[in-house]
Amino acid sequence: MMMYIPKYFKVTNAEEIWNFVQENSFGTVVTTEQGKPIATHLPLGFNKKDDHYYITGHFAYGNPQWRTFEACEDVLVMFQGPHAYISSSWYSRENVPTWNYQAVHMYGKASMLEKDELAEELTIMLEKNTKNIVTIPVLWDKLSPKLLESELKGIVGFKIKVEDIQAAYKLSQNRNETDYMNVIEQLQNEENPNAKQMAELMEDKLKKQI
Repeated sequence: MMMYIPKYFKVTNAEEIWNFVQENSFGTVVTTEQGKPIATHLPLGFNKKDDHYYITGHFAYGNPQWRTFEACEDVLVMFQGPHAYISSSWYSRENVPTWNYQAVHMYGKASMLEKDELAEELTIMLEKNTKNIVTIPVLWDKLSPKLLESELKGIVGFKIKVEDIQAAYKLSQNRNETDYMNVIEQLQNEENPNAKQMAELMEDKLKKQI
């Protein structure tokens, strides 16, 4: 399984990619059953043990996808960042329109989490996703044992040992400086929040090159 990535847009820095998936952690888990793709969109967690990276998460027990893990040699997990339409009118010379985006594909073998591992995964996920909210968060240790026991019976935890990573950041790197700066300016003028985020990403990339 491969994601098509032109050489201009290929990203190989492991730390940069890992930071990206941490910030864009709502991913898509893809497996197959009898040749038919199955996908679920999930909030995911990440950790590193020794020299290996792991993706963690959980399915509702009623979701049949978790039952495909044992027979599935490779699980694909996809992450996406901001994306935006790039008009050909923003270039100094005649060209065609395109789309800028960030995408990461990770592949690996999945296994199920034991009950204590699942509880740990849920604790970490709660802490991560509630640290910036204004109201007082309800964390794992604040929930009643009865509720926790009931909820744990309704979900199935998993971890995926990452074996391969493919990342593409298409941010107009193949354009000249004039066009690059004009794309940023035009994106900033768009009302679409994705376009504004893309402009910020392109600006940040430019600053890192200086």
